[in-house]
Amino acid sequence: MKLTKTELMELQRQASARNGQADSARHARLILLLSEGLTWAEIRVKLDCSDSYIDRWSKRFAADRLAGLFARHAGRERYKVTDRVEARVLAWTTKRKPADGSTHWSSRKLAAELGGAISHMTVARIWAKHAIKSHRLEGYLSSNDPDFESKAADVIGLYLNPPQHAAVFSVDEKTAIQALDRKDPVLPLSPGRAERHGFEYFRHGTLSLYAAFNTKTGEVLGKTAARHTSAEFVAFLIDIVANQPKGKEIHVIADNLSAHKTKQVEQFLGEHPNVHMHFTPTYSSWLNQVELWFAKIERDVIARGVFTSVPDLKRKLMRYIRQYNKQPKPVKWKYFDPSRRITSTSTVTVQ
Repeated sequence: MKLTKTELMELQRQASARNGQADSARHARLILLLSEGLTWAEIRVKLDCSDSYIDRWSKRFAADRLAGLFARHAGRERYKVTDRVEARVLAWTTKRKPADGSTHWSSRKLAAELGGAISHMTVARIWAKHAIKSHRLEGYLSSNDPDFESKAADVIGLYLNPPQHAAVFSVDEKTAIQALDRKDPVLPLSPGRAERHGFEYFRHGTLSLYAAFNTKTGEVLGKTAARHTSAEFVAFLIDIVANQPKGKEIHVIADNLSAHKTKQVEQFLGEHPNVHMHFTPTYSSWLNQVELWFAKIERDVIARGVFTSVPDLKRKLMRYIRQYNKQPKPVKWKYFDPSRRITSTSTVTVQ
């Protein structure tokens, strides 16, 4: 098969095009291989095609040249979803449950429920258009505190505009940290394989970790205790005071745990008038910055840690705190939408 210079250039362009149709590129490669004198057997191997394919397109090219390489049937027009169909899918998705007792829809299950009038891919496209993910489930907890707005504003004000010459600490305890030791050896990380832990373990006991997160510097003062009692909390507050210059004003942000509001705590506050407690609203742990740091130590040390004893767990927690304090990082706290009032359903962006 002989080609003109113009045909050769056009076929080479089509064969190497990256944004064209795959069929057009394959047709062009076929004609180029024929022009190079390759046999049908060799072309079958290179293009993974049949003799009938080679025969059909070589004859079309011979009859109509380049124009013969275009497909003569453009295919069926893509199915267009009407507003009525879209509304029906959305209504079934959001207002009904599957008849088989399932808790949520799958695209195939909903398509079958609608009588097969539309395909499951159409359902999936409608869901994607409206950002519906029926398989996802998110939890929420709204505060029932009648003074939510004033308490939240007080705490957020300490983050955004703390009093001058005062230290602000976000304080809480992480309770019942288990000292788990694995019965089987840990198989280390290797190329193509994640680190693996044995399923069985020894439980050596638990301890609690008290932490005070300095909202200005990001430094953490930590202390472990066998139990989380009011006496331990007061002892930790004494440690916070001891680590600050004498007489310095200290603001402590804490949650509504009963151990934080006992007579012992009130007595401590009476003896230390420079210490001020600020309680977050009920069910509003997201307002306490130390919870973010607790999530960090959970990921870095606790979740995958192997601890041979409770003292070993304590040693590793405190070592992590010492290393963290060499390069502490404060939380950049900002309200997501200042134009809206602070309510129990408000969101905050943390960077």
